[in-house]
Amino acid sequence: MNIREPVSKFVKVRCPKCKNEQIIFGKASTEVKCLVCSKSIADPTGGKTRVKSRILEVLE
Repeated sequence: MNIREPVSKFVKVRCPKCKNEQIIFGKASTEVKCLVCSKSIADPTGGKTRVKSRILEVLE
């Protein structure tokens, strides 16, 4: 019996407005806002999240 590896990842992004760095889920089901300035940084699409800020790192 094989155990499948998860396909989803966490992503470290930087807010374009205040430069805050935060980690978000790669398949978020709700809009993700910056924790500092509340600017929207990612939107759900039903699958992968549409990131509207700079991706710094993909965490395994």
